[in-house]
Order: sequence, then structure tokens, then C-alpha cells
Amino acid sequence: MTAPEVEQAVPEPAAPEPAAQASRTAPVPRISRQKLTVLPAALVAVLLATWLWFQQADLDALTRNALSGGQVSKALWQHIQLTAISTFFVLIIAIPLGILLTRGTFRRATPVAMAFANTGQATPAIGLLALLVIWLGIGRRAALIGMIIYAILPVLSNTITGLKANDPTLLEAGRGIGMSPMGVLTRVELPLAVPLILAGVRTALVLNVGTATLAVFGGGGGLGVLITTGITNQRMPVLVLGSVLTVALALLVDWLASLAELLLRPRGLQP
Repeated sequence: MTAPEVEQAVPEPAAPEPAAQASRTAPVPRISRQKLTVLPAALVAVLLATWLWFQQADLDALTRNALSGGQVSKALWQHIQLTAISTFFVLIIAIPLGILLTRGTFRRATPVAMAFANTGQATPAIGLLALLVIWLGIGRRAALIGMIIYAILPVLSNTITGLKANDPTLLEAGRGIGMSPMGVLTRVELPLAVPLILAGVRTALVLNVGTATLAVFGGGGGLGVLITTGITNQRMPVLVLGSVLTVALALLVDWLASLAELLLRPRGLQP
């Protein structure tokens, strides 16, 4: 074969296909379309079915009186307030305390703090609320303190666990490049612990939604008013509405917390 023929026989390298190249460079979305649509659609279907059931149900005067005058929206708003306020105080107490208990000499107090947090959650919620009502009197304050005590454990334990699970070599590398202890904490330790901390916050939110139904026994209001009214007066529609709204709110809060967990997770820790 002559030299030109040899050159013609050598195949040229195939250029990468545009679609394959685009798939390698396109960023993967943090939240899938399925994650955004499935649960909200299911909740809308459940609430719509409940509304249709109420439209054809034969409600007596006592049931109509229990559900009229904006009492349902008032109970729902009180429930949301109780959940939001108690979760806020859980965060500003548990996260700084968890950070403190992983610093220096304060580590020795970790078993004592965890024992108190475990005691708070191990106590039955209704019993804890009853004790607080006896001590503080009837009102929203007793209900909020009970909810905070009951939900502080998951955030505190996850904060401590997340900070302790960090790779010591990464922390040493941060100190080696001149970071201060506060810089290592805020720029290395906390970002690495974010997934576990957010999982604890998500658990605390769902716990608070459920515990808020007991606030009615301490005069705190909430959707527990509808549930107890339906039980004591033997009115199934009132009981069903209170229960459905509580479950829907818990699922909605858990869904929103899962979205926040995906959005706030550092990109370097994405699976």
C-alpha cells in the first residue's frame, strides 16, 4: 500500500454526540418533579374528597354549630402557630446547645444533657402537659413549653452526632490554612453536619404537629378542639374533619421540611 492509501485507512476519532455531551454538563436538579407533585396532589385529593363528603352529609344543628363561625379556620391557624412557635424555640435552644456540648470541657456535660432530653421525650405528652398546667396554669404558655420539651431531643442529638461525625483530618486542614476555631465551625463543621441537623428539625416539626393536638387540654386551642368536640359530643363529622386536617398538616409540614432539607444541603454533599 502506498502512503496516501495508509492515511486513508486510519479512521478519524468520532466526535462526541451533542446529546451525550449535554447530559454530562447539565446540572442535576436537586428536587425532582415527582417530589414536587405527588404528595401535594394526594393531599388535594384527600381534602377534596372530605369536602365532597361534607356537602352530601346530613349535619345536625350541633355539628353545624361546632363548624360554623370560622371555628375551623381559627383552630387550624392556632395549630400552625403552636407548631411554628414551638419549633422556633426548639431550634434556638437545641442547635446552640448541641454546638456547645461538642466544644472543649463542655463535652463532659453531654451525657447529662442527653439524659434530660431523653427524659422529656420519654414522659407521656399528656402527662407532661398536665404537670405544666398545674405549675403554670391553663393557657398557651404551658402547651408551648410542653411541646418544646417534647421535641428538643431529635434536634439536640442530631446536632451533636453530626458535629462529632466530621472527619478530623478536614478540621485539621482548616486549622492548617489559618482558620480560627469559629471559622472552622461555621465553614467546615456546620456545613458538613447540615444533613443530620435538618433531619432532626424535620422530625421535631412532625412531632410538634402531633403534640399540638393535646394543647386543647391545657387551653392552647388548635385542631384538638375539633377532635375532642367530636369525641365528647359523639359527632363523627367534627371528629373526621379535625383528624383529616391534622394528618394533612403533618404530611404537608413533612413535605416542606424534606424540600428544605434538599435545598439547604451543601452541593458537595449531594448524593
